[in-house]
Amino acid sequence: MIEPWTAGTMPAMPVDPAVRFDASELLADLRRWGRELGFDAIGVSDIDLGSAEAGLAAWLDAGFHGSMEYMVRHGSLRTRPAECVPGTVSVITARMPYWSPDSKHAEAVLADAERAYVSRYALGRDYHKVLRQRLQQLVDRIASAIGPFGHRVFTDSAPVMEVALAEKSGLGWRGKHTLLLHREAGSLFFLGEIYTDLSLPADAPVSSHCGSCTRCIDVCPTGAIVAPYRLDARRCISYLTIEHAGPIPEPLRPLLGNRVYGCDDCQLVCPWNRYAQPAGLPDFAVRHGLDDVGLVELFAWNREQFEQRMEGSAIRRIGYERWLRNLAVGLGNAPTTPAVLAALTARRDDASALVREHVAWALRRHDELCSAS
Repeated sequence: MIEPWTAGTMPAMPVDPAVRFDASELLADLRRWGRELGFDAIGVSDIDLGSAEAGLAAWLDAGFHGSMEYMVRHGSLRTRPAECVPGTVSVITARMPYWSPDSKHAEAVLADAERAYVSRYALGRDYHKVLRQRLQQLVDRIASAIGPFGHRVFTDSAPVMEVALAEKSGLGWRGKHTLLLHREAGSLFFLGEIYTDLSLPADAPVSSHCGSCTRCIDVCPTGAIVAPYRLDARRCISYLTIEHAGPIPEPLRPLLGNRVYGCDDCQLVCPWNRYAQPAGLPDFAVRHGLDDVGLVELFAWNREQFEQRMEGSAIRRIGYERWLRNLAVGLGNAPTTPAVLAALTARRDDASALVREHVAWALRRHDELCSAS
């Protein structure tokens, strides 16, 4: 996701040597408090991520991070928590399910080229806000029990190796699609972390259960999973529709289909997601019918409507221009209907050069498809 963190905004944690507590009792309380706050699992990791450092370096050297320059800029801070936040000796990890059982069946929306597919995690309230608030409440409960302690809360907002830490803390294993998996929770959940100066016993990792399955690799529309556990973000639809600020490469546009914000294909085919847990918080309930809405309808929103309706949503972070860019690609892949052509034509002279380019491509694509037929 778009990352607001900068080194200058990360102060060292205050360390209080007077803090005393019973670790096993605190961990039991942590897990109970976590459940009360909507987390389905709490784990603890040490801060040794040396085994992940070489893999990250190779991934960056291959250029798989695309235009996400902050990945390079923050390099070793990701694999060295004590450098990211001085004083860190343990990491408390948390898992929170986001799947809304009331949302329209994902496969049905993907199969309807006139509908807009929004990744299931983004249908409700912005998870950054939800998890950050809940993690802070967890911190407050710890402080109430043992007194002041050093900590820093993260939710996809800083140089943190979330999956590696969650894996080390026993919240799951890294799947071949690079996401975290768990036998009783699948992968439809968010992760959050609390870097702390509390010395806590680390949980044991769980074993991998992907076996010989390659469904996630085989189904990827753009071939972004170039090998097991290796993702080329430059081809990933989530990267292209969310992180990437410029034009979407033309050869990849037809492969996006109607996916206008993120992509869930690798998760939808994963057998372990048969056991995905429903969201326990109302925050992740569907907003503004985004689970089943037409491309033409969304493309008609003006900037004010986008800002208003996406208030409190993760989608708002990409901005109106990128939103229209993505929708233009979706409309270029939609059936050639009067409504689709009228929607695209109405934005042929859009103020944004980025939007105009993608609209022009979409109209050319319909012309070519009509000529070919």
